[in-house]
Amino acid sequence: MIAYRKLVSMKSDGSENDIESDIERSLKQLQQVNSQMQTWVSSGGSEVLSHTLTRHMEILQDLTQEFYRLRSSLRVKQQHASLLDLRDFDRAKFDVEEASDSADQALLREQAAINRSTGQMDNVISQAQATLGSLMTQRSTFGGITSKISDVSSRLPTINHVLSSIRRKKSMDTIILSLVASVCAFLIFIYWLSK
Repeated sequence: MIAYRKLVSMKSDGSENDIESDIERSLKQLQQVNSQMQTWVSSGGSEVLSHTLTRHMEILQDLTQEFYRLRSSLRVKQQHASLLDLRDFDRAKFDVEEASDSADQALLREQAAINRSTGQMDNVISQAQATLGSLMTQRSTFGGITSKISDVSSRLPTINHVLSSIRRKKSMDTIILSLVASVCAFLIFIYWLSK
């Protein structure tokens, strides 16, 4: 694509047909790869792969649009040269194209920034999925521990008595802590009203 862009900005030497056919062939191959990825994702791929496929499709669309824009620009220049019967194709006469290139460069920089942001979002999503998996594992582990403790407590009445004592102590501690917090809040409220 870069070689084709340079060719468009310079005078035509007849090699544009070869480059155009190479670019068209590459775009078709990329389209086929995207189609294969799409069938793979639709058969049960993850969200990260789906996001990657979407990104690749956007890249294909951008490259295709740029190719068609450059090709139409080259055709216009060739028609202009044939109409005016110019042999030397002077780039200085086409300052409009130069301004377009700077706008294209700005768009490419913006596209690169978006790509970096997308990559960072993919990393965050994968970290979140790993954390979710870890939390699910911990949940199942703690659920297993609770069921084992209830099995042991039902089998051994002494342990059941100890566990019920622990629950009573825990509920008493919760009640005492709640009362202390309430008294402190009440005292702070009275102090605030007195000021």
